[in-house]
Amino acid sequence: MVALGMSSSVACLSFLYITSVLSASWQPTPAPKPNSPVSSPNPEANSPDPSPATADSPETQLPPTAEGLFDVTDYGAEPDGETETSSPFLEAWNAACSHNGDSTFYIPEGTFLLGPVSITGPCHNNQPPKIVIKGTLMAPPNLSAFPDTNWIVFQDLHGINISGGNGEVPNIDAQGEVEAWKRNSCSKSEKCNKLITSLRFNNVSHGTISNIAVSNSKGFHVAFLDCDNINVYNVSISSPGDSPNTDGIHVGMSTNINITSSNIGAGDDCISIGPGSSNISVADVKCGPGHGISIGSLGKYTDEEDVVGINVRNCTITGTQNGVRVKTWPGAPASRASNLMFTDIVMINVSNPIIIDQEYCPSNSCKSTSEPSLVKLSNIHFKNISGTYNTESGVTLICSSGVPCENIHLIDINLNPTEPETPREGRFNVKGVVNGLEILNSSF
Repeated sequence: MVALGMSSSVACLSFLYITSVLSASWQPTPAPKPNSPVSSPNPEANSPDPSPATADSPETQLPPTAEGLFDVTDYGAEPDGETETSSPFLEAWNAACSHNGDSTFYIPEGTFLLGPVSITGPCHNNQPPKIVIKGTLMAPPNLSAFPDTNWIVFQDLHGINISGGNGEVPNIDAQGEVEAWKRNSCSKSEKCNKLITSLRFNNVSHGTISNIAVSNSKGFHVAFLDCDNINVYNVSISSPGDSPNTDGIHVGMSTNINITSSNIGAGDDCISIGPGSSNISVADVKCGPGHGISIGSLGKYTDEEDVVGINVRNCTITGTQNGVRVKTWPGAPASRASNLMFTDIVMINVSNPIIIDQEYCPSNSCKSTSEPSLVKLSNIHFKNISGTYNTESGVTLICSSGVPCENIHLIDINLNPTEPETPREGRFNVKGVVNGLEILNSSF
């Protein structure tokens, strides 16, 4: 065990085994004010519900009789919120997808009760229709209406463009509060009940999703799997902080995904980035409530692919269980996560602002916690992170005892406890093996 003497602004380390020398420039002095482009909200304010994004895309302003316009109501969809409309939706999509020329799949104003559907390609000349949504989509409230774990699936599409109409942002409401949230969930039981993803993208590339709202999911709100070159912006995701397993956006087995200028509040991770993901960018996102922005969890399954090149920047995280986090399961088989950047981030009343957790085991659901994780974490940068936290530790690094965390950098970190006069220990806690730890100009 190594204990380093520090001033009252930074408590000592505990349970620390270090296989290289700490940077000689360690100074527990207050950091300069971060030069962050994100404005710091009032730290005393409660975590706001995510506000709707603003729909301002001029290309979505369609005349009622535009050429190549395939309106779902022309195929029998009733915008009354009571008549199930999946068959008319699919008929309209198939017609638009096979159209010889530019086409638009159009959902007008009104409320549409929509059962599970798969919007699939490829389309004519491998050019899918634009998808313009002006109305509200409502999922069936009961889980029995879903034969599998998805509500709306977009699959095998290249060049997809999904956007809300001009004016008020359309809402895609899964009605999770009616039944799904009342069932036992992964947070309470190792055996989860069926979790329904609201919007799932499989093998979709070169796409844009913008100016829509997704709410009250029965499971994940949005998931990207095996996707490439997707831009997500001006998206609002909202579920209560106690809604179980309702990740905002999940990315797995995907490359070149950009998530920007969006508001995400959920009952689980605002954004989670899973195995096989590379070159993922998250910027200008407001997160809260929820569990923060996470890499992982990693290592739950064998033969997982590596995570490389994640960049999270210019974000504000408010009232969440965690801030920015990397999590792997104990006993996890070998894989790697490297080149992870977290920069210019404001934390407001967050429980664990910066955390690496290689003993992640929610609800004691692990068969064994004695075996170390073999997921190798390396080249992780936390820079220019400021704000407040309400737990004993502003920074927690729980690294594997089997493979060391390597090259961890904490630079310009300025985190203050919400109760600074309360005697505390372990504001900076490290456990496991760390090979190369640099801390510069930081106070926490």
